[in-house]
Amino acid sequence: MKARTAFLVLLTAGVVGTAAWLVFFSPVLGVRSVEIVGNITVPREHIERQAAVADLHPLATVDLAGVQTRVLGIRQLASAKVDRVWPGTLRIEVVEREAVAAVPAGDKVAIVDGQGVVIEIRQEAPPLLPVLRVDNPSATDPATVAALQVIQAVPGAIAPKVRQVRAGTAEGVTLVLSDGRTVVWGGPDRSKEKGRILASLLRREKANVYDVSSPDVVTLK
Repeated sequence: MKARTAFLVLLTAGVVGTAAWLVFFSPVLGVRSVEIVGNITVPREHIERQAAVADLHPLATVDLAGVQTRVLGIRQLASAKVDRVWPGTLRIEVVEREAVAAVPAGDKVAIVDGQGVVIEIRQEAPPLLPVLRVDNPSATDPATVAALQVIQAVPGAIAPKVRQVRAGTAEGVTLVLSDGRTVVWGGPDRSKEKGRILASLLRREKANVYDVSSPDVVTLK
């Protein structure tokens, strides 16, 4: 009886040990494919290369947080989520940063997202992307932050017409439209209301300057 019990214990231990070896050390349950989801402009190969996970590396021991950190080293990406999909797939879901404005940087322009993070450097601003002009462009500069908030709040029908955004202060944001008309927006407060009023004015009133900085007292020049 004791011999039989000992045999069963050894058999169980062997099975558990084999299972553990298969999961944690063997290439049998290793990474055989990397699934990339959500990328639009960033090449799949670039993300996979940045993830730096060797083929057949045991899926159970892949450092998911480490992979996420490496993938987020690609500045065009705003977020990344890494998961295991058994038996052998590593799934990486990403969200790309959305270009909001072009900021002059010497003889080039920096393409930034809504938080002021530089996505890339280009020779010139892409068509339809407004040029942002502030004294001290940075993700922590109040004028920059306010201007980016305003750009994102401009109604969809008007946004393609915005060619330039200027901000001397956080409360002094001004838009220049493609036809030369100017919009004095002010600060980012009450932006939804300002956008609605501006859309109505542009349809009904002809003027060179539309001042919606105070939605309660709109002025035209």
